[in-house]
Amino acid sequence: MLLTREMLEAIEDRNLAPYGFRSKYSRGRRYPEDEPEYRTVFQRDRDRILHTTAFRRLEYKTQVFITYEGDYYRTRLTHTLEVAQIARTIARALGGNEDLTEAICLAHDLGHPPFGHSGETALARLMKDHGGFDHNRQSFRIVTELERRYPDFPGLNLSWEVLEGIVKHETEYDKAEARDFNPELRGHLEAQIANVADELAYTAHDLDDGLRSGLLSLNMLDGIELWELLKHSIGWDGKVLDEMTRHRLIRRLIGLEVTDLVHATHQRLRESGVQSVDDLQRLPYNVVAFSEEFNRRNRQLKDFLFLNLYRHYRVVRMAVKAERLISDLFNAYCSEPTILPGHIQRLIEQRGLERTVCDYIAGMTDRFAIEEHQKLFAPLTLP
Repeated sequence: MLLTREMLEAIEDRNLAPYGFRSKYSRGRRYPEDEPEYRTVFQRDRDRILHTTAFRRLEYKTQVFITYEGDYYRTRLTHTLEVAQIARTIARALGGNEDLTEAICLAHDLGHPPFGHSGETALARLMKDHGGFDHNRQSFRIVTELERRYPDFPGLNLSWEVLEGIVKHETEYDKAEARDFNPELRGHLEAQIANVADELAYTAHDLDDGLRSGLLSLNMLDGIELWELLKHSIGWDGKVLDEMTRHRLIRRLIGLEVTDLVHATHQRLRESGVQSVDDLQRLPYNVVAFSEEFNRRNRQLKDFLFLNLYRHYRVVRMAVKAERLISDLFNAYCSEPTILPGHIQRLIEQRGLERTVCDYIAGMTDRFAIEEHQKLFAPLTLP
C-alpha cells in the first residue's frame, strides 16, 4: 500500500492534538513548489536539512570538547541528533507534529561556528560594528540564503512553520529575534518542544561527557539533588562509577526529565483550555516547561555544570585558544582578502568583506580552522 501525502495528512488529523500543527495548513514556501506525492511539507523540509553541507559539517564542530580531544565526546552533530530524538518523543506524547519538531531540531545549530560558544563569542566581537553575529540568525541565513542547492531559489525554501521554529529557537543561552515571524506570538507547540529538548539534551550529555573525561568527579556531585535522586533510583551506592553505571545514570536522567516535562506540560495545556495552534501561541507563557520542582533541580545542576565543567581550566584554556585562532583568521582575511579562495572572494561585492569572511569562518569545522591557521601562521607549513 502506498501512503500518499493526502493519506499522511489524514493520519495527522486523526493523531494530532487540536493544538498540534497539521502540515496541510502550512502557510507554504516563499517560492511556490509542487509538493511530493508521498511526503508531507514538513517531511520534505526535514529531508532537505539533512542533505545540506552545513548539517554534515556539524560532525566536526565542538560541543564542549574540541574534536581532537577524543572521538567519543559529543559533537554538534551528535548533540543535534540527540535533541531530535528527545523532541520526537515529547511531541508524540503531547500530540504535536513529530516531523515539524524534528525539522526544527535538525536545523537549530546549523549556524554554529567552529569551537562552540568560544567561536561564537569571537565572531560576535569581531562583527560588532558590521551587523553582529549569533548562531540563531546564522542558522536562518543558511537555510534561506547561504546553501545553494536549487537552481530556482537560494537556500532550501523551507516552509513558514519550520522557519518560524528556527527563528524562535530560544533557550537559557539563546534569545530569539523574530521580527518577521509574528513576534507578538510565542512559538507553536513544536518550536517550544525543540527549545526545551535542546536544554534537556545538552545538560544530560554535558554531565555524561564531564564524567567520562574526568573533569567531573563523584565527590563534586555530592549534594546535587538530581544526582542523589539518580543514584537512589538505580540503587547505586555511589562508590565506583564504571561505564555501564554511567550509562544507566544518564539514561535515567533523560527519562526522568522527559517524564516530568510531558506531565507538567500536559497539565498546563489542560488548565489553559487551548483548542488550536493560535490559542497556544497567544498564551502569555510557554506551555512546554518542567514542573517547579524539576525547574529547581535543573537550575542546581546547570549552575554546577557552569562552575565545574564550562569554567574548568582545561575547557577555558581551549576556549581562549579558540577565540585567538578565530580572531587571527578573521583579521588576516580582512587585511588581505586575496588569500581567500576564489569563490569566496567573488562574494565580497555582494555581501561585504566582513560578512563574507564571517560566513566563511562560521562554516568551518574545528579541524579545517586549525589547519587553515597553521597554513597562514606556521612559517614552514605549505599553503
